[in-house]
Amino acid sequence: MTKLSVNINKFATLRNSRGGNNPDVVKSAIDAQRFGADGVTVHPRPDERHIRYDDVREIKKIITTEFNIEGNPTEQKFVELVLETKPTQVTLVPDALGQLTSDHGWDTIKNKNYLIDIISVFKKAGIRVSIFVDPVISMVEGAAETGTHRIELYTEGYAKEFTSGNRKSAVAPYITAAQRASQLKLGVNAGHDLDLQNLQYLKQHIPLLDEVSIGHALVCDAIYLGYENAVQMYKRQIK
Repeated sequence: MTKLSVNINKFATLRNSRGGNNPDVVKSAIDAQRFGADGVTVHPRPDERHIRYDDVREIKKIITTEFNIEGNPTEQKFVELVLETKPTQVTLVPDALGQLTSDHGWDTIKNKNYLIDIISVFKKAGIRVSIFVDPVISMVEGAAETGTHRIELYTEGYAKEFTSGNRKSAVAPYITAAQRASQLKLGVNAGHDLDLQNLQYLKQHIPLLDEVSIGHALVCDAIYLGYENAVQMYKRQIK
């Protein structure tokens, strides 16, 4: 079964734009689970422009499903936060400082030694590790050599080409990458720009997906459809 992890960063973005605690980010995590999500994802960044480090600590206290923390492990503060809160999963992304949003996966060949070292830190703490990877066979094979439990396929390319109407060519490299990952005994997650239009097609063609992490599109849909309804609609897309 493919799990849905709701990324609640955008709730924090809205809160921070006005100050105060509206919307309540901790409540958004509680409600995501109450409405049927299989997990909650947060991506704290060094500038804390959306999810703050203290948010992560408070959210950890109320998690009843799975907790996924994304971030760049080159930031020591991030590493310390993950080891302190011990989420179910840490997803390592190669974001630059101040980057608007994640836009590429790891070069698992160039960064092999670094990834081996940092992944072992989290594994020793009993935390499942996933690393952001582009749908390129050499990058998937490189990921398998780092000791990671899973990869997360970066799906912006899929989403863009899907919107252009090229569904088969959009999904093709992701199918190949997922199949190779499975052969290498890696779990497969996916995320970035997945929405109600493209999610079901991806799931149909990659049935072995362990998890999808969705935030921006789901929160946007929640504005029009309601939060609970949006969560349930996304769940139906991956059944």
